[in-house]
Amino acid sequence: MKTIFPGDEGILVKYLQLALTRAGYVTGIDGIFGPTTCRILSAFLGAETDCIVTEEIWGQLIPYMKGYTSHLIRGGDTIDAIARRYRTQPELIEQANPELKPENLIPGIIIRVPFDFDVVAANVPYTSLLTEYIVEGLTVRYPFLGKRSAGNSVMGQQIPLLRIGTGKKQVFYSASFHANESITTPVLLKYVEDYARAYVRGESLQGTPASKLYEENELWLMPLVNPDGVDLVNGLLTEGAYYERAEQIAAGYPQIPFPDGWKANINGVDLNLQFPAGWENAREIKYAQGYSSPAPRDYVGEAPLSEPESRAVAEVTLAQDFMLILAYHTQGEVIYWKYLDYDPAGSREIADYFASVSGYAVEETPAVSGYAGYKDWFIMTYNRPGYTIEAGLGENPLPMSQFGQIYRDNIGILTGGMTQSRLK
Repeated sequence: MKTIFPGDEGILVKYLQLALTRAGYVTGIDGIFGPTTCRILSAFLGAETDCIVTEEIWGQLIPYMKGYTSHLIRGGDTIDAIARRYRTQPELIEQANPELKPENLIPGIIIRVPFDFDVVAANVPYTSLLTEYIVEGLTVRYPFLGKRSAGNSVMGQQIPLLRIGTGKKQVFYSASFHANESITTPVLLKYVEDYARAYVRGESLQGTPASKLYEENELWLMPLVNPDGVDLVNGLLTEGAYYERAEQIAAGYPQIPFPDGWKANINGVDLNLQFPAGWENAREIKYAQGYSSPAPRDYVGEAPLSEPESRAVAEVTLAQDFMLILAYHTQGEVIYWKYLDYDPAGSREIADYFASVSGYAVEETPAVSGYAGYKDWFIMTYNRPGYTIEAGLGENPLPMSQFGQIYRDNIGILTGGMTQSRLK
């Protein structure tokens, strides 16, 4: 982690404030490293400090971003005593350490101790860094979650892929294709957390027992398709060759604000115009609009699937047998359900169900955006239901203050993707 200093502003200061808040120290999350944040950091450290957040201090803070810490068992330890020490619940410790025998704790063994708060943050912008920490925290807290990398971005960052459930019916949700739409990432992560918790507790989601969802479905999720672009928009990427090239690309499009208007991957390619479903049509439309070379948005690339991020999505799709897909974007509160004249069985009915549980409108994709999207390619290739969900309202990037409403609107869609889809 990069060292930060008093007077600094930005995303890392927000993450510092998030960690302090989760550790029990009341602070606002404004991204400004002022005297109040300095004072609270000193209280957290238990000593006066110059408030320079070094790698060592980050090491004490990062567990609160991941949502868990580690504990070395000593003689006389009990699960209840460990839980009291870390202000958490015994059942969370047992859940994260399924091999543990609470009645026979062996000294010298290191166990994982989840903190007693939700892992998924709802009050800070997401980046590849926070997503990595939260994915780790979720899989520690719920060891039955599957996790692997779907591939790597242009900059070599891993594209995380999660899996939950053991059923025969496979369903796939993805988010943050576009760099300035990262509020969709915590939507998927929060759903995973709520689903996993409901499963452990024997509860229901939207009226359906989580155990039934788990036994009938295998849900796959790619919560951050475009990590480099998201890092650019949200201020984690602020220097270096990739940043300088993005600046140069953006300079050719002064009408698009930088970095807030950036939708593309770090190469300047729009990842949702990368799929071989009318890609040539999309190229013709976007070239006519002036996007014929790398740009902050709407450049289709040199060829379909030329970018590692779009290839990762395609390869996961080709390797599985998804009955239904959801691709999350912002904004507009709209459900796009169709590609050309393809009409997969039950597709419109499912779209209408999604509308009924979300309040979103059901529409066909506008012609100027009606080609080369992931949803388009999935429908064309498999003749199965695929949907682009445009969440929220306003100007991208949407503020995190909208997260709660967006999540409430979409939890019925996310559950319905499993309950409404059908095995062939």
